[in-house]
Amino acid sequence: MVSKRSWWGWGTQDAALSDSEVATLVGRVSALVPEHDFTDHEPPDPASLGVAAPRVVVPAALAGLFSADVEDRLGHSRGKAFRDVARSLVGDVTHVVDLVARPTSEADVIDILEFCTGADIAVIPYGGGSSVVGGVEPRFDGPAVSLDLSRLDQVLEIDTISRAARVQAGVLGPDLEAQLRPAGLTLRHFPQSFEFSSLGGWLATRAGGHFATLYTHIDDLTESIRAVTPVGVTESRRLPGSGAGPSPDRMLLGSEGTLGVITEAWMRLQDRPVFGATATIAFDNWDRAVDATRAVAQAGLYPTNCRLLDPAEALINAGRATTGGILIIAFESADHPIDAWLERALEIVRGHGGEVGSIRRREESTEAGDSSTAWRSSFIRMPYQRDALARRSMVVETFETACTWDRFDAFHDAVTTAAREAVTAVCGAGVVTCRFTHVYPDGPAPYYGIYAPGRWGALVNQWDEIKAAVSQAIIDNGGTITHHHAVGRDHRPWYDRQRPDPFALALRAAKGALDPAGILNPGVLLGSGKAVT
Repeated sequence: MVSKRSWWGWGTQDAALSDSEVATLVGRVSALVPEHDFTDHEPPDPASLGVAAPRVVVPAALAGLFSADVEDRLGHSRGKAFRDVARSLVGDVTHVVDLVARPTSEADVIDILEFCTGADIAVIPYGGGSSVVGGVEPRFDGPAVSLDLSRLDQVLEIDTISRAARVQAGVLGPDLEAQLRPAGLTLRHFPQSFEFSSLGGWLATRAGGHFATLYTHIDDLTESIRAVTPVGVTESRRLPGSGAGPSPDRMLLGSEGTLGVITEAWMRLQDRPVFGATATIAFDNWDRAVDATRAVAQAGLYPTNCRLLDPAEALINAGRATTGGILIIAFESADHPIDAWLERALEIVRGHGGEVGSIRRREESTEAGDSSTAWRSSFIRMPYQRDALARRSMVVETFETACTWDRFDAFHDAVTTAAREAVTAVCGAGVVTCRFTHVYPDGPAPYYGIYAPGRWGALVNQWDEIKAAVSQAIIDNGGTITHHHAVGRDHRPWYDRQRPDPFALALRAAKGALDPAGILNPGVLLGSGKAVT
Protein backbone atom coordinates (compact mmCIF):
# COMPACT_ATOMS: atom_id res chain seq x y z
CA MET A 1 0.00 0.00 0.00
CA VAL A 2 1.39 3.40 -1.01
CA SER A 3 1.54 5.94 1.79
CA LYS A 4 -0.40 9.14 1.12
CA ARG A 5 1.62 12.33 0.81
CA SER A 6 0.72 15.18 3.13
CA TRP A 7 -0.79 18.09 1.21
CA TRP A 8 0.25 20.66 3.84
CA GLY A 9 3.52 19.33 5.29
CA TRP A 10 6.49 17.09 4.79
CA GLY A 11 6.47 13.52 3.58
CA THR A 12 3.73 11.00 4.13
CA GLN A 13 0.90 11.11 6.62
CA ASP A 14 1.77 7.80 8.27
CA ALA A 15 5.41 8.84 8.83
CA ALA A 16 4.50 11.91 10.89
CA LEU A 17 5.75 11.97 14.48
CA SER A 18 4.01 9.60 16.85
CA ASP A 19 2.40 10.92 20.02
CA SER A 20 5.40 9.76 22.05
CA GLU A 21 7.84 11.43 19.63
CA VAL A 22 5.86 14.66 19.83
CA ALA A 23 5.86 14.53 23.62
CA THR A 24 9.63 14.02 23.70
CA LEU A 25 10.19 16.81 21.19
CA VAL A 26 7.94 19.29 22.97
CA GLY A 27 9.57 18.43 26.27
CA ARG A 28 13.03 19.13 24.86
CA VAL A 29 12.03 22.39 23.15
CA SER A 30 9.97 23.64 26.09
CA ALA A 31 13.14 23.55 28.18
CA LEU A 32 14.50 26.22 25.80
CA VAL A 33 11.30 28.33 25.69
CA PRO A 34 9.40 27.47 28.89
CA GLU A 35 6.81 30.27 28.53
CA HIS A 36 5.62 29.22 25.08
CA ASP A 37 2.09 27.98 24.41
CA PHE A 38 2.43 24.57 22.73
CA THR A 39 -1.25 24.16 21.88
CA ASP A 40 -1.65 21.91 18.84
CA HIS A 41 -3.45 23.25 15.74
CA GLU A 42 -4.85 20.58 13.43
CA PRO A 43 -4.42 21.15 9.67
CA PRO A 44 -7.68 22.13 7.94
CA ASP A 45 -9.76 19.89 5.70
CA PRO A 46 -8.87 20.80 2.09
CA ALA A 47 -12.54 20.54 1.09
CA SER A 48 -13.37 23.36 3.51
CA LEU A 49 -10.97 25.92 2.06
CA GLY A 50 -13.04 27.17 -0.85
CA VAL A 51 -10.37 26.67 -3.50
CA ALA A 52 -11.36 28.43 -6.73
CA ALA A 53 -12.41 26.34 -9.71
CA PRO A 54 -9.82 25.81 -12.49
CA ARG A 55 -9.60 28.54 -15.12
CA VAL A 56 -8.13 26.18 -17.71
CA VAL A 57 -10.03 24.10 -20.27
CA VAL A 58 -7.91 21.25 -21.61
CA PRO A 59 -8.29 19.85 -25.13
CA ALA A 60 -9.98 16.46 -25.21
CA ALA A 61 -6.84 14.81 -26.58
CA LEU A 62 -4.89 15.81 -23.44
CA ALA A 63 -7.64 15.57 -20.83
CA GLY A 64 -6.45 12.19 -19.50
CA LEU A 65 -3.15 13.73 -18.41
CA PHE A 66 -4.69 16.39 -16.15
CA SER A 67 -6.14 16.38 -12.62
CA ALA A 68 -8.44 18.99 -11.09
CA ASP A 69 -8.66 17.32 -7.66
CA VAL A 70 -8.57 19.99 -4.95
CA GLU A 71 -6.14 18.22 -2.64
CA ASP A 72 -3.93 17.36 -5.61
CA ARG A 73 -3.85 21.01 -6.67
CA LEU A 74 -3.13 22.22 -3.14
CA GLY A 75 -0.29 19.75 -2.73
CA HIS A 76 1.31 20.98 -5.95
CA SER A 77 0.93 24.69 -5.19
CA ARG A 78 3.43 24.93 -2.33
CA GLY A 79 6.82 23.56 -1.52
CA LYS A 80 7.89 22.36 1.92
CA ALA A 81 9.44 25.41 3.53
CA PHE A 82 8.34 26.58 6.95
CA ARG A 83 6.37 29.46 5.41
CA ASP A 84 4.58 26.98 3.10
CA VAL A 85 3.61 24.78 6.03
CA ALA A 86 2.55 27.73 8.21
CA ARG A 87 0.33 29.18 5.48
CA SER A 88 -1.33 25.85 4.78
CA LEU A 89 -1.99 25.24 8.48
CA VAL A 90 -4.06 28.43 8.71
CA GLY A 91 -5.91 27.70 5.47
CA ASP A 92 -4.18 30.35 3.35
CA VAL A 93 -4.70 29.03 -0.18
CA THR A 94 -3.73 32.14 -2.14
CA HIS A 95 -2.25 31.19 -5.50
CA VAL A 96 -3.25 27.62 -6.34
CA VAL A 97 -2.42 25.90 -9.61
CA ASP A 98 -5.46 25.36 -11.81
CA LEU A 99 -4.56 21.83 -12.87
CA VAL A 100 -1.92 19.17 -12.33
CA ALA A 101 -0.56 17.53 -15.48
CA ARG A 102 1.16 14.14 -15.35
CA PRO A 103 2.83 13.31 -18.66
CA THR A 104 3.70 9.68 -19.31
CA SER A 105 6.28 10.36 -22.01
CA GLU A 106 8.46 13.09 -23.42
CA ALA A 107 5.95 13.42 -26.26
CA ASP A 108 3.30 14.30 -23.64
CA VAL A 109 5.60 17.02 -22.26
CA ILE A 110 5.96 18.48 -25.75
CA ASP A 111 2.18 18.44 -26.28
CA ILE A 112 1.48 20.05 -22.91
CA LEU A 113 4.01 22.83 -23.49
CA GLU A 114 2.59 23.47 -26.96
CA PHE A 115 -0.94 23.75 -25.55
CA CYS A 116 0.08 26.00 -22.66
CA THR A 117 2.19 28.25 -24.87
CA GLY A 118 -0.70 28.75 -27.26
CA ALA A 119 -3.17 29.40 -24.44
CA ASP A 120 -0.79 31.65 -22.42
CA ILE A 121 -0.85 29.34 -19.39
CA ALA A 122 2.11 29.24 -17.01
CA VAL A 123 3.81 25.86 -16.56
CA ILE A 124 5.64 25.01 -13.34
CA PRO A 125 7.80 21.85 -13.59
CA TYR A 126 7.35 19.69 -10.50
CA GLY A 127 9.57 16.84 -9.34
CA GLY A 128 8.95 15.80 -5.74
CA GLY A 129 7.68 19.18 -4.52
CA SER A 130 10.34 19.51 -1.81
CA SER A 131 11.31 23.09 -2.71
CA VAL A 132 11.95 25.32 0.28
CA VAL A 133 12.37 28.57 -1.67
CA GLY A 134 9.01 29.08 -3.37
CA GLY A 135 10.17 27.26 -6.48
CA VAL A 136 6.90 25.49 -7.31
CA GLU A 137 4.37 28.11 -6.18
CA PRO A 138 2.30 30.05 -8.76
CA ARG A 139 2.94 33.37 -7.03
CA PHE A 140 1.47 35.46 -9.85
CA ASP A 141 -1.87 36.31 -11.43
CA GLY A 142 -3.19 34.18 -14.26
CA PRO A 143 -3.74 30.47 -14.87
CA ALA A 144 -1.05 27.91 -14.09
CA VAL A 145 -0.44 24.21 -14.58
CA SER A 146 1.84 22.11 -12.38
CA LEU A 147 3.78 19.72 -14.62
CA ASP A 148 4.36 16.66 -12.42
CA LEU A 149 7.00 14.39 -13.96
CA SER A 150 6.56 11.51 -11.52
CA ARG A 151 5.46 9.10 -14.26
CA LEU A 152 8.80 9.52 -16.02
CA ASP A 153 10.52 7.38 -13.40
CA GLN A 154 12.67 4.78 -15.10
CA VAL A 155 16.35 4.00 -15.46
CA LEU A 156 16.36 3.53 -19.24
CA GLU A 157 19.90 2.35 -19.80
CA ILE A 158 23.00 1.43 -17.79
CA ASP A 159 26.52 1.66 -19.22
CA THR A 160 28.51 -0.55 -16.85
CA ILE A 161 31.77 0.07 -18.71
CA SER A 162 31.64 3.85 -18.29
CA ARG A 163 29.67 3.57 -15.04
CA ALA A 164 26.79 5.78 -16.12
CA ALA A 165 23.03 5.52 -16.54
CA ARG A 166 20.37 7.24 -18.65
CA VAL A 167 17.61 8.13 -16.21
CA GLN A 168 14.23 9.79 -16.57
CA ALA A 169 13.92 13.00 -14.61
CA GLY A 170 10.84 12.16 -12.56
CA VAL A 171 12.33 9.27 -10.61
CA LEU A 172 12.50 9.83 -6.85
CA GLY A 173 15.66 9.05 -4.91
CA PRO A 174 14.70 5.67 -3.40
CA ASP A 175 13.32 4.35 -6.71
CA LEU A 176 16.45 5.43 -8.54
CA GLU A 177 18.72 3.61 -6.11
CA ALA A 178 16.50 0.51 -6.21
CA GLN A 179 16.83 0.34 -10.00
CA LEU A 180 20.60 0.78 -9.88
CA ARG A 181 21.20 -1.72 -7.07
CA PRO A 182 21.01 -4.93 -9.21
CA ALA A 183 23.93 -3.61 -11.26
CA GLY A 184 25.93 -3.00 -8.09
CA LEU A 185 25.97 0.73 -8.80
CA THR A 186 24.77 3.86 -7.04
CA LEU A 187 24.41 7.57 -7.78
CA ARG A 188 25.16 8.19 -4.09
CA HIS A 189 23.34 11.53 -4.04
CA PHE A 190 21.44 11.70 -0.77
CA PRO A 191 20.09 15.16 0.09
CA GLN A 192 17.88 15.43 3.16
CA SER A 193 14.92 15.46 0.76
CA PHE A 194 16.13 12.20 -0.87
CA GLU A 195 12.91 10.27 -0.23
CA PHE A 196 10.68 12.97 -1.75
CA SER A 197 12.78 14.66 -4.43
CA SER A 198 13.53 13.71 -8.02
CA LEU A 199 16.53 13.56 -10.29
CA GLY A 200 15.09 16.37 -12.42
CA GLY A 201 14.57 18.47 -9.31
CA TRP A 202 18.14 17.89 -8.19
CA LEU A 203 19.43 18.96 -11.61
CA ALA A 204 17.16 21.99 -11.91
CA THR A 205 18.18 23.27 -8.46
CA ARG A 206 21.85 22.22 -8.44
CA ALA A 207 21.18 20.22 -5.30
CA GLY A 208 23.84 19.32 -2.78
CA GLY A 209 23.96 15.71 -1.68
CA HIS A 210 25.70 12.97 0.25
CA PHE A 211 29.33 13.95 -0.19
CA ALA A 212 30.58 16.70 2.09
CA THR A 213 33.71 17.16 -0.03
CA LEU A 214 34.74 16.72 -3.68
CA TYR A 215 31.45 15.56 -5.33
CA THR A 216 29.26 17.89 -3.35
CA HIS A 217 26.66 18.89 -5.95
CA ILE A 218 24.63 17.05 -8.57
CA ASP A 219 26.68 18.99 -11.15
CA ASP A 220 29.65 16.74 -10.39
CA LEU A 221 27.64 13.62 -11.20
CA THR A 222 26.07 14.84 -14.44
CA GLU A 223 27.31 13.57 -17.82
CA SER A 224 24.62 15.02 -20.13
CA ILE A 225 21.09 16.45 -19.96
CA ARG A 226 18.06 16.27 -22.24
CA ALA A 227 15.29 18.85 -21.91
CA VAL A 228 12.16 20.02 -23.71
CA THR A 229 11.85 23.76 -24.33
CA PRO A 230 8.97 25.60 -26.01
CA VAL A 231 11.17 25.96 -29.11
CA GLY A 232 12.50 22.40 -29.29
CA VAL A 233 14.37 19.58 -27.59
CA THR A 234 17.96 20.08 -26.44
CA GLU A 235 20.38 17.29 -25.54
CA SER A 236 24.08 17.55 -24.79
CA ARG A 237 26.66 15.01 -25.89
CA ARG A 238 27.85 12.35 -23.44
CA LEU A 239 31.45 13.16 -22.58
CA PRO A 240 33.68 12.76 -19.50
CA GLY A 241 34.77 16.36 -20.00
CA SER A 242 34.88 19.01 -22.67
CA GLY A 243 36.37 22.42 -23.31
CA ALA A 244 34.09 23.18 -26.24
CA GLY A 245 32.72 26.55 -25.23
CA PRO A 246 30.25 27.27 -22.42
CA SER A 247 28.67 24.04 -21.21
CA PRO A 248 25.08 23.38 -22.36
CA ASP A 249 24.56 21.33 -19.20
CA ARG A 250 25.64 24.24 -17.03
CA MET A 251 22.92 26.35 -18.62
CA LEU A 252 20.23 23.90 -17.48
CA LEU A 253 21.78 23.01 -14.11
CA GLY A 254 20.20 25.43 -11.65
CA SER A 255 17.75 26.83 -14.22
CA GLU A 256 14.81 25.86 -11.96
CA GLY A 257 12.43 25.07 -14.80
CA THR A 258 12.69 28.52 -16.38
CA LEU A 259 14.51 27.51 -19.57
CA GLY A 260 13.09 24.06 -20.24
CA VAL A 261 11.70 20.87 -18.72
CA ILE A 262 14.44 18.35 -17.98
CA THR A 263 13.18 14.92 -19.10
CA GLU A 264 16.24 12.71 -18.71
CA ALA A 265 19.96 12.74 -18.04
CA TRP A 266 22.99 10.54 -18.19
CA MET A 267 24.41 10.38 -14.68
CA ARG A 268 27.85 9.26 -13.49
CA LEU A 269 27.61 6.30 -11.12
CA GLN A 270 29.87 4.59 -8.61
CA ASP A 271 30.33 1.10 -7.31
CA ARG A 272 28.49 0.56 -4.07
CA PRO A 273 30.83 1.12 -1.09
CA VAL A 274 32.20 -1.85 0.82
CA PHE A 275 34.58 -0.18 3.24
CA GLY A 276 33.50 2.63 5.53
CA ALA A 277 34.05 4.18 8.91
CA THR A 278 32.64 7.15 10.80
CA ALA A 279 34.39 8.94 13.65
CA THR A 280 32.94 11.44 16.13
CA ILE A 281 35.26 14.10 17.54
CA ALA A 282 34.41 16.50 20.36
CA PHE A 283 35.95 19.94 20.87
CA ASP A 284 35.92 22.28 23.85
CA ASN A 285 36.49 25.36 21.68
CA TRP A 286 34.51 26.36 18.56
CA ASP A 287 37.37 28.24 16.88
CA ARG A 288 39.66 25.22 17.20
CA ALA A 289 36.90 22.99 15.83
CA VAL A 290 36.61 25.26 12.78
CA ASP A 291 40.38 25.25 12.30
CA ALA A 292 40.44 21.45 12.52
CA THR A 293 37.70 21.17 9.92
CA ARG A 294 39.55 23.50 7.58
CA ALA A 295 42.77 21.50 8.01
CA VAL A 296 40.98 18.29 7.07
CA ALA A 297 39.32 19.97 4.08
CA GLN A 298 42.69 21.23 2.83
CA ALA A 299 44.60 17.97 3.37
CA GLY A 300 43.47 16.32 0.13
CA LEU A 301 41.82 13.45 2.00
CA TYR A 302 38.32 14.16 0.68
CA PRO A 303 36.25 12.50 3.39
CA THR A 304 32.75 11.42 2.41
CA ASN A 305 31.34 13.18 5.44
CA CYS A 306 32.88 16.13 7.24
CA ARG A 307 30.14 17.88 9.17
CA LEU A 308 30.80 20.19 12.08
CA LEU A 309 27.97 20.80 14.57
CA ASP A 310 28.16 23.77 16.92
CA PRO A 311 27.30 23.18 20.61
CA ALA A 312 23.61 24.10 20.18
CA GLU A 313 23.22 21.89 17.10
CA ALA A 314 25.05 19.04 18.83
CA LEU A 315 22.79 19.29 21.89
CA ILE A 316 19.45 19.66 20.10
CA ASN A 317 19.96 17.15 17.31
CA ALA A 318 22.68 14.78 18.51
CA GLY A 319 22.01 14.78 22.25
CA ARG A 320 25.63 15.65 23.04
CA ALA A 321 26.69 18.46 25.35
CA THR A 322 29.95 20.15 24.36
CA THR A 323 31.46 23.60 24.68
CA GLY A 324 33.08 23.64 21.24
CA GLY A 325 31.09 21.32 18.99
CA ILE A 326 31.10 17.90 17.38
CA LEU A 327 32.87 16.99 14.14
CA ILE A 328 31.64 13.93 12.25
CA ILE A 329 34.15 12.52 9.75
CA ALA A 330 33.51 9.52 7.52
CA PHE A 331 35.35 7.76 4.71
CA GLU A 332 34.07 5.08 2.36
CA SER A 333 35.32 3.12 -0.64
CA ALA A 334 34.23 0.33 -2.95
CA ASP A 335 37.85 -0.52 -3.75
CA HIS A 336 40.14 -0.34 -0.75
CA PRO A 337 40.27 -0.08 3.05
CA ILE A 338 40.08 3.50 4.24
CA ASP A 339 41.99 3.17 7.52
CA ALA A 340 45.00 5.21 6.41
CA TRP A 341 42.83 8.17 5.36
CA LEU A 342 40.80 8.03 8.57
CA GLU A 343 43.90 7.80 10.75
CA ARG A 344 45.45 10.83 9.06
CA ALA A 345 42.25 12.83 9.52
CA LEU A 346 42.12 11.89 13.20
CA GLU A 347 45.77 12.84 13.60
CA ILE A 348 44.92 16.27 12.18
CA VAL A 349 41.94 16.87 14.47
CA ARG A 350 43.82 15.67 17.55
CA GLY A 351 46.45 18.26 16.72
CA HIS A 352 43.72 20.90 17.01
CA GLY A 353 42.50 19.72 20.39
CA GLY A 354 39.83 17.29 19.20
CA GLU A 355 38.92 14.35 21.40
CA VAL A 356 38.12 11.30 19.30
CA GLY A 357 35.14 9.40 20.63
CA SER A 358 33.35 6.56 18.89
CA ILE A 359 34.55 5.07 15.60
CA ARG A 360 31.85 3.07 13.85
CA ARG A 361 32.80 0.83 10.95
CA ARG A 362 30.38 -0.14 8.18
CA GLU A 363 30.30 -3.80 9.16
CA GLU A 364 29.71 -3.09 12.84
CA SER A 365 26.36 -2.64 14.55
CA THR A 366 25.40 0.82 15.70
CA GLU A 367 26.60 1.60 19.18
CA ALA A 368 24.14 3.04 21.69
CA GLY A 369 24.89 6.67 22.36
CA ASP A 370 26.86 7.19 19.16
CA SER A 371 26.52 10.92 18.43
CA SER A 372 26.90 10.52 14.66
CA THR A 373 24.11 7.96 14.53
CA ALA A 374 21.87 10.06 16.75
CA TRP A 375 22.44 13.11 14.55
CA ARG A 376 21.79 11.17 11.33
CA SER A 377 18.51 9.82 12.70
CA SER A 378 17.47 13.29 13.79
CA PHE A 379 18.55 14.67 10.39
CA ILE A 380 16.14 12.37 8.55
CA ARG A 381 13.28 13.20 10.94
CA MET A 382 13.95 16.97 11.10
CA PRO A 383 11.25 17.97 8.57
CA TYR A 384 8.61 16.00 10.48
CA GLN A 385 9.79 17.59 13.72
CA ARG A 386 9.55 21.01 12.06
CA ASP A 387 5.93 20.30 11.07
CA ALA A 388 5.01 19.20 14.58
CA LEU A 389 6.52 22.36 16.04
CA ALA A 390 4.88 24.59 13.42
CA ARG A 391 1.51 23.19 14.49
CA ARG A 392 2.45 24.36 17.98
CA SER A 393 3.33 27.94 16.94
CA MET A 394 7.09 27.53 16.89
CA VAL A 395 9.19 29.23 14.22
CA VAL A 396 11.55 26.46 13.09
CA GLU A 397 13.48 26.96 9.88
CA THR A 398 16.94 26.91 8.34
CA PHE A 399 19.06 28.94 5.94
CA GLU A 400 22.29 27.92 4.26
CA THR A 401 25.16 29.66 2.55
CA ALA A 402 28.88 29.41 1.78
CA CYS A 403 31.88 31.69 2.11
CA THR A 404 35.67 31.49 1.94
CA TRP A 405 37.70 30.47 4.99
CA ASP A 406 39.40 33.85 5.31
CA ARG A 407 36.01 35.51 5.74
CA PHE A 408 34.36 32.88 7.88
CA ASP A 409 34.97 34.26 11.39
CA ALA A 410 33.63 37.72 10.56
CA PHE A 411 30.92 36.27 8.33
CA HIS A 412 29.69 33.86 11.00
CA ASP A 413 29.67 36.58 13.64
CA ALA A 414 27.69 38.95 11.39
CA VAL A 415 25.14 36.34 10.33
CA THR A 416 24.56 34.89 13.79
CA THR A 417 24.32 38.37 15.27
CA ALA A 418 21.75 39.39 12.65
CA ALA A 419 19.81 36.18 13.25
CA ARG A 420 19.80 36.49 17.04
CA GLU A 421 18.85 40.16 16.97
CA ALA A 422 16.01 39.47 14.53
CA VAL A 423 14.78 36.47 16.53
CA THR A 424 14.80 38.52 19.74
CA ALA A 425 13.05 41.47 18.12
CA VAL A 426 10.40 39.36 16.38
CA CYS A 427 9.89 36.44 18.77
CA GLY A 428 11.27 37.67 22.08
CA ALA A 429 13.63 34.72 22.43
CA GLY A 430 15.04 31.80 20.49
CA VAL A 431 18.04 29.70 19.59
CA VAL A 432 20.32 29.96 16.54
CA THR A 433 22.37 26.88 15.62
CA CYS A 434 25.05 26.22 13.01
CA ARG A 435 26.51 23.22 11.26
CA PHE A 436 28.72 22.74 8.21
CA THR A 437 26.98 20.58 5.62
CA HIS A 438 29.83 20.67 3.09
CA VAL A 439 33.44 21.85 3.22
CA TYR A 440 35.84 22.83 0.46
CA PRO A 441 39.55 23.57 0.51
CA ASP A 442 38.67 27.27 0.14
CA GLY A 443 35.63 27.52 2.42
CA PRO A 444 32.73 25.96 4.32
CA ALA A 445 28.99 25.81 3.68
CA PRO A 446 27.40 26.87 7.00
CA TYR A 447 23.80 25.80 7.59
CA TYR A 448 21.95 27.73 10.29
CA GLY A 449 18.86 26.72 12.23
CA ILE A 450 16.28 28.88 14.02
CA TYR A 451 14.13 27.69 16.93
CA ALA A 452 11.91 30.46 18.30
CA PRO A 453 8.49 30.87 19.95
CA GLY A 454 5.98 32.28 17.46
CA ARG A 455 2.42 33.53 17.53
CA TRP A 456 -0.32 31.54 15.87
CA GLY A 457 -1.54 33.43 12.82
CA ALA A 458 1.65 35.50 12.58
CA LEU A 459 4.23 32.77 11.93
CA VAL A 460 4.82 33.62 8.28
CA ASN A 461 5.38 37.32 8.93
CA GLN A 462 7.68 36.51 11.82
CA TRP A 463 9.82 34.19 9.74
CA ASP A 464 9.87 36.59 6.78
CA GLU A 465 11.29 39.34 9.01
CA ILE A 466 13.99 37.03 10.33
CA LYS A 467 14.78 35.69 6.87
CA ALA A 468 15.13 39.20 5.41
CA ALA A 469 17.55 40.29 8.14
CA VAL A 470 19.68 37.17 7.78
CA SER A 471 19.68 37.25 3.97
CA GLN A 472 20.84 40.86 4.02
CA ALA A 473 23.68 39.96 6.38
CA ILE A 474 24.72 37.07 4.11
CA ILE A 475 24.91 39.24 1.00
CA ASP A 476 26.52 42.18 2.81
CA ASN A 477 29.28 39.94 4.13
CA GLY A 478 30.24 38.15 0.93
CA GLY A 479 28.29 34.89 1.19
CA THR A 480 25.96 33.24 -1.29
CA ILE A 481 22.21 33.51 -0.80
CA THR A 482 22.01 29.76 -1.28
CA HIS A 483 24.52 26.92 -1.36
CA HIS A 484 22.18 24.11 -2.38
CA HIS A 485 18.53 25.12 -1.92
CA ALA A 486 18.14 27.12 -5.15
CA VAL A 487 16.77 30.63 -5.69
CA GLY A 488 13.05 30.17 -6.30
CA ARG A 489 10.90 33.18 -5.53
CA ASP A 490 11.97 33.59 -1.91
CA HIS A 491 15.65 34.32 -2.67
CA ARG A 492 15.10 36.50 -5.72
CA PRO A 493 15.75 39.92 -4.07
CA TRP A 494 19.18 38.81 -2.85
CA TYR A 495 20.03 36.71 -5.88
CA ASP A 496 19.52 39.84 -7.99
CA ARG A 497 22.26 41.50 -5.93
CA GLN A 498 24.59 38.52 -6.02
CA ARG A 499 24.69 37.85 -9.76
CA PRO A 500 26.71 40.13 -12.09
CA ASP A 501 24.64 42.47 -14.24
CA PRO A 502 26.10 41.24 -17.57
CA PHE A 503 25.20 37.68 -16.60
CA ALA A 504 21.64 38.79 -15.83
CA LEU A 505 21.45 40.22 -19.36
CA ALA A 506 22.64 36.90 -20.82
CA LEU A 507 20.17 34.93 -18.71
CA ARG A 508 17.29 37.14 -19.85
CA ALA A 509 18.36 36.65 -23.45
CA ALA A 510 18.47 32.85 -22.99
CA LYS A 511 15.03 32.92 -21.40
CA GLY A 512 13.64 34.99 -24.25
CA ALA A 513 15.13 32.66 -26.87
CA LEU A 514 14.04 29.35 -25.32
CA ASP A 515 10.72 30.46 -23.82
CA PRO A 516 9.47 33.38 -25.94
CA ALA A 517 6.01 33.37 -24.35
CA GLY A 518 7.50 33.40 -20.85
CA ILE A 519 5.33 30.51 -19.60
CA LEU A 520 8.00 28.47 -17.80
CA ASN A 521 8.00 29.01 -14.02
CA PRO A 522 7.40 32.80 -14.10
CA GLY A 523 9.05 34.80 -11.33
CA VAL A 524 11.86 32.33 -10.66
CA LEU A 525 15.37 33.66 -11.38
CA LEU A 526 13.92 36.38 -13.62
CA GLY A 527 10.89 38.66 -13.61
CA SER A 528 7.81 38.76 -11.40
CA GLY A 529 5.35 37.33 -13.90
CA LYS A 530 5.20 35.92 -17.42
CA ALA A 531 6.89 39.07 -18.73
CA VAL A 532 10.66 38.71 -18.46
CA THR A 533 12.10 41.68 -16.53
